[in-house]
Amino acid sequence: MTDPTAALSFGAAAAEYDRFRPRYPRAALRWALDGLSDARVVDLGAGTGILTRGLLALTADGTVGQVVPVEPDPGMRAQLAAATPGTTALAGSAEAVPLPDGSADAVLVGQAYHWFDRERAHAEAARVLRPSGTFAPVWNIRDERVGWVAELTRIAHLGDNAGDVTQRYADFGAAFTAVEVGEFAHATTLTPDEVVSMLHTRSFWLTADADERRRVDAELAELFATHPDLAGRETVELPYRTFVLRARRR
Repeated sequence: MTDPTAALSFGAAAAEYDRFRPRYPRAALRWALDGLSDARVVDLGAGTGILTRGLLALTADGTVGQVVPVEPDPGMRAQLAAATPGTTALAGSAEAVPLPDGSADAVLVGQAYHWFDRERAHAEAARVLRPSGTFAPVWNIRDERVGWVAELTRIAHLGDNAGDVTQRYADFGAAFTAVEVGEFAHATTLTPDEVVSMLHTRSFWLTADADERRRVDAELAELFATHPDLAGRETVELPYRTFVLRARRR
């Protein structure tokens, strides 16, 4: 079971979440939607609209026709509306999607699938998808093959990693075909302070007590001051591996 307090902790940091969380590579979104055109795409667990805006950018080449964001947290929905003119997220969840049967060509999930009650979410995704429609969770995972990034993960108790994503979530149930995996590399350029601000949008920090928050911040400051790859740098390249898990509705 997921922790509902952690799952709904992000609204308090919605503006910072939207500013500092990484975007999704266009190539990853194209791969997720391969074979579709003028698609009606549901962004499930849309948050502040980072994935929604990436999908809207694909309307220019005809891949996407409409994006329908669905998000349970009112603070995140408000930030999505502010940052995405002309788009309003529907109030709903992965377990209760407020859309008719067979009304979507694709359901994508950006950085949220691990919060879902998966059995119920799979049933809802299958319900709203047309036959052969695409279900594709997407994750930006820090590239912990880089030494300082692995240390960042240890300090801030960041539990996601590539192995968890590709192995733990390898089956979407009987309603879907076998899962295909796509991997894409990218990076974001941030100042050390911005890296810290980004980590302050993580569920561990948002739900931690004051002492634990102080510990995390102190150890992050030491990392940036002393690590040979970071000390004295005005900006750093934070590398990511973007994973897309894609299946089709049977």
